[in-house]
Amino acid sequence: MRNILVTGGAGYIGSFMVKALLDRGDKVVVFDNLKRGHIEAIDKRAQFVQGDILNKSDLESLLNSYSFDAILHFAGLISVEESSRNPELYRENNIVGSANLFDAVVSSGTKNLIFSSTAAVYGNPQKVPIPEDHSKNPASPYGETKLATEEKLKSLRGTDESINYAILRYFNACGAALDGSLGENHDPETHIIPLAIRAAKDNGEFKLYGTDYDTKDGTCIRDYIHVLDLVEAHILALEKIINDGGGHYYNVGTGKGFTNREIVEMVRKVSNKDFQIVEVERRAGDSSELVADVTKIKKELGFNPKFSDLKTIIESAWKWHNK
Repeated sequence: MRNILVTGGAGYIGSFMVKALLDRGDKVVVFDNLKRGHIEAIDKRAQFVQGDILNKSDLESLLNSYSFDAILHFAGLISVEESSRNPELYRENNIVGSANLFDAVVSSGTKNLIFSSTAAVYGNPQKVPIPEDHSKNPASPYGETKLATEEKLKSLRGTDESINYAILRYFNACGAALDGSLGENHDPETHIIPLAIRAAKDNGEFKLYGTDYDTKDGTCIRDYIHVLDLVEAHILALEKIINDGGGHYYNVGTGKGFTNREIVEMVRKVSNKDFQIVEVERRAGDSSELVADVTKIKKELGFNPKFSDLKTIIESAWKWHNK
């Protein structure tokens, strides 16, 4: 049993992480400002502390009140599109807020950190599938803020080698609990699967952003990882840094990509509903193809996704959104 802090634990991935940690017997404290998260998503077995990573006194109070074996940092803004419209919001929350957290963590003596990063740090890749050592050239302010935070975490270990970390670069997190009890609920929502499901549920229209990419059907290709598999990757990474120490980087995906049109067609199939597709221009900051090279995470952590076939992803999300 370990004492774990989960920042952003009222959010989509954070809430799944909290449940998984509790289920395996850990004690969990959730720290969230609830601006984008949902109090009802927090497992009642966890302790909840409301606060903001932009408020240093909130962090100091938290870390003076508890002793943690590890911290999992999910408290970040996540929309490529929103970051292009409001880059300062993203720089403040994702860079300044994370720096505040890391500085407070160092002062508290906590040595083990896992950071929720993104494939957006790679930008438009020169090589697909994308390995962890690929050049970093983010195409959006969101990707830039995540890369800057990665560098901050790396620099902490540069000054104190007793600090251990794992940086997990998510590809497309998706899906829901298999029984539909917990799922994705963003505001604003920018992810393709919930937006397509909304269109199916409401007999509405779905906006397909960009149909002129150099792909097999002209739409973006993404690597989709079910949230349950994503959470398992964090647990494996947590054991890695606690047992072996060091600083580590891992892609979290499946190594297989689907186009946006393929996603929409699977939503139609699972829902048995048709809906209107409106083709519009590309969104700023969107890369044409992002597919993970997962050799490293499979070899070093024994990672093996169990729920990330497209049918399971869409079926679980459909159950959640219909609840």
